[in-house]
Amino acid sequence: MSEPPDHEAPQFVVRRGRLDGPVLVRRLPKAVPFGFLSRVLPTSRAFEFRMQLYRIARDRAVDMVRSAAAVAEAEIASGATREVAEIELEAESAHDLERRLAANEQHLFRVGVSFHATAGRPAALERERAELVRRLAALGFGASIPHYQTAAAAAPPALDGSEPRPMGYWQTLPTDAVAAFFPFVDEAVAEPGGVLVGLLLDDAAPVFLDRWRHGSYSWGIFGATGSGKSFAAGLLALRTRWMTDGLEVYVVDPLGEFAGLAGPLGATVVGVGPGAPSRFHPLDPGSTGGDVAEKASRVVTALRAAFPSLADEEVALLDASVARLFAGAATPTFAKLAAIVRSSDAPGRLPGLLEVFVSGSLAYLDSSAAAPPPPGSLVLDLHAVPTEQRAFHLAVVLDAIYGRIRRDDRPKLLVIDEAHLLARDPRTAEFLDRLVRHVRHYRTGVLVLSQNPDDFLSTEGGRSLVRNLRATLLLHLAEVSDATRRFFALTDAEAAWLPQCRLPREAGYSEGLLRFGPSHLPVAVVASTPEFELLGRAIRRAPDADDPPDGTPRL
Repeated sequence: MSEPPDHEAPQFVVRRGRLDGPVLVRRLPKAVPFGFLSRVLPTSRAFEFRMQLYRIARDRAVDMVRSAAAVAEAEIASGATREVAEIELEAESAHDLERRLAANEQHLFRVGVSFHATAGRPAALERERAELVRRLAALGFGASIPHYQTAAAAAPPALDGSEPRPMGYWQTLPTDAVAAFFPFVDEAVAEPGGVLVGLLLDDAAPVFLDRWRHGSYSWGIFGATGSGKSFAAGLLALRTRWMTDGLEVYVVDPLGEFAGLAGPLGATVVGVGPGAPSRFHPLDPGSTGGDVAEKASRVVTALRAAFPSLADEEVALLDASVARLFAGAATPTFAKLAAIVRSSDAPGRLPGLLEVFVSGSLAYLDSSAAAPPPPGSLVLDLHAVPTEQRAFHLAVVLDAIYGRIRRDDRPKLLVIDEAHLLARDPRTAEFLDRLVRHVRHYRTGVLVLSQNPDDFLSTEGGRSLVRNLRATLLLHLAEVSDATRRFFALTDAEAAWLPQCRLPREAGYSEGLLRFGPSHLPVAVVASTPEFELLGRAIRRAPDADDPPDGTPRL
């Protein structure tokens, strides 16, 4: 406990001949990593960390969180200027915290935090304090020096927290956020019923996460070719199925790597292409429950994926033509859509582009000979689709899976590989974002795989999607852009390490940074011997496959 000061100056107090320069934490970053104090307070300098906390009664805490959720929902209803996805996440997080407070899993605390630099002379004190403020800012903290309020900032605490403190000193935090401030903590996460995601690189402590206990059930894996994305995704899918009764799994597989995983997942492999015995029809209104307006919007999205160079006026014509197509009583076909476009006053180049559906390589889609895919878990293999058509087929397949997911509330997992194919265009990115946000209402978690998070950060829909991922595993990245660093709140050390973290061919396992709530955890993705042998046989080694070589460590 600090002693009363001997003397107060505008920016410091003097106690026993030493200068005490307080720095107040007035704003917290969105994620406070466990163990962050070791990055802020170097052992070679004399800094102090002081923390006051008082538990808020549960009934009062529930009322506070409920009020915060109501404010967020009112902001959505009023057409707020802020990003709707961000406000929706705030509301969902508040409701999740309310449930956890009611279940006594979390508590709310009134918290005051201050750091203190000490020195013998004012000039030395200011150097030390400037370094402290810089370190806090690098982690996303809003820190300030309490001018003319140093005595109040440095005074010893009262038992009930009634002593005068500078404005902005007190904050309200849940248990998890409070725990991040304690320097001597075990950073391992072990959620009951969760799956093993990896081992901490520091001490090999296991990290278990349960996707079903949080506001968002969706995770993401980002890593360069060779980083082990496919292996990690297969491992998580298998472990999730083993730990979740009745789980239905859908794997959207553009490169054809996961077909061998169908058996262990209890799934059926469905090829996509002209020779496939079954298919999802892009114009079938059944995927939206008969909502033709919603179906028309998704068809336009898929065609935007097929023709990314469309100008605004061409998109407008396409949108109007698709609406006319579904307004008719007859069964919609691409041949009829092309005829509607040709009959317009200024069809431009659209008839030529749509010819691929009339007499070109996609004309088979108007055929009714193929049956729909069977019910249950599916691995949708798109490797036979030409590269330039993969984004279109990916949108079509996701539209159809979206329709299946909505049919019941059994637990489901949707794995989307090569998700960047839909993330770069604003319209398709928005569709993908809506899918990730909305499927949680049908007990569905999404596992998004892509090589580079930058592909998602260039559009609002992409940013919203990544923002709504509850857990993000960043494996080896060729480089870490400023956009990625800012978005994920990476420290300088984390951003420098990601391009250096070891690859499976080097270490026998994948290294990466797991971002989960306030935690930034360096982990190794490892498999047991049975898991390794099963995945080694199941995951197909495509020319750009990134599964680990023989020699991956086994538990």
